[in-house]
Amino acid sequence: MAIYRVLQNRAFSPEEVDLIVNAFEQALAMLALKSRDDPATELVAKKIIKVAETGERDSARICCQAVAELVRARAA
Repeated sequence: MAIYRVLQNRAFSPEEVDLIVNAFEQALAMLALKSRDDPATELVAKKIIKVAETGERDSARICCQAVAELVRARAA
């Protein structure tokens, strides 16, 4: 899964990893991404982690912010 591969070199507590994975799963559902082999899942994972690195610790807010940033980037 893309999120674990991207998390390998990051320093997050087990609790933070759980909420990041939860945010990632929520984002994939919102974006209707089902295939874990889709390159877009890695983009989502990286964006989720970027948002989490800002200090946000609510998985729903991490998800929504990451998805909003991805949608804005695609529209640009």
